[in-house]
Amino acid sequence: MRRRALCILAAAAGLPRPGSSSARADAASLITWSGPVLGGVGSIHLHHPDPVVARKLIKRSVAEIERLEMLFSLWRKDSQLSELNRHGVLAAPPPDMVGLLTAAQRAAALTGGLFDVTVQPLWGLYRGYFGVEDASPSGPPWVAVEAALTLVDQRRLLVSPDRIALAQKGMAVTLNGIAQGYITDRVVDLLRRAGVSQTLVDLGETRAIGGHPGGRPWQAALEDPEMPGRLWGEVDLVDRALATSGDGGFVFDPAGRFTHLLDPRSGRSPRLHRAVSVVAPDATLADSLSTAFSLMSEEDVAATLRLLPGVEAHVLRHDGGSTLLKGLA
Repeated sequence: MRRRALCILAAAAGLPRPGSSSARADAASLITWSGPVLGGVGSIHLHHPDPVVARKLIKRSVAEIERLEMLFSLWRKDSQLSELNRHGVLAAPPPDMVGLLTAAQRAAALTGGLFDVTVQPLWGLYRGYFGVEDASPSGPPWVAVEAALTLVDQRRLLVSPDRIALAQKGMAVTLNGIAQGYITDRVVDLLRRAGVSQTLVDLGETRAIGGHPGGRPWQAALEDPEMPGRLWGEVDLVDRALATSGDGGFVFDPAGRFTHLLDPRSGRSPRLHRAVSVVAPDATLADSLSTAFSLMSEEDVAATLRLLPGVEAHVLRHDGGSTLLKGLA
């Protein structure tokens, strides 16, 4: 799970940040909800003229979150993802599983394979290695990393509407770098179909429907993952999505040298940037790109963005400086 590195500015949202699993009316036209999403905490700030209708929409949104968690959760033994990893195949897979993995393949193509959902064997290697008392701080031996790398290759994840399969025994998938964005997009779709035009959905990744009812954009502050409370940037959102990845999200070792951001080519954590935030038309794309861009130099990020009109990346360097990189207008 990635530690959150952004927050919605309270003044822009018109509400205090939610802190419990509840739905409540904070103003005549605002209903807020916060609760668990894939091991993290998400929130919905729903502006609607009818509180009764708004609460029903919140209930439907929560049901959608729970339905999708049953597909994508890495930790629930009864999820569709767990079944795929256990048996290596899913026959007649749910359409949302096909849709998410197809989006993951598109992200892999855009990033030269750096976005790779089959890195789970590497994650398991590092978790197991550093889970042992007195593990060497230098990390697992290269021979073990090499063995895990033979199981990492998104091109050997076969996806079709009728069947999803892993081509080699021991391969496994993690959706932690894209599922929160996908769930955010599905909830946004649900609310838009219901006629909602001004709402903020923040389910691990953030997406705005329209602008703030006050006639301005929604505002999200970018927080330094290594210095909680230090804000290093601010992003305006109107019908856009924002996702952030950073080295501080999860570390395997006490020294923080080995993080959840694993390069599928080398098997190591490159630690190129302190954090990367991506603004894109949808949260699925923003989520996957923020993960992949964390493994890329600023030059390679800029080259990728030239293929992506309307997408931008905010890169926080380890020296505390930052760079804004934009795709074509």
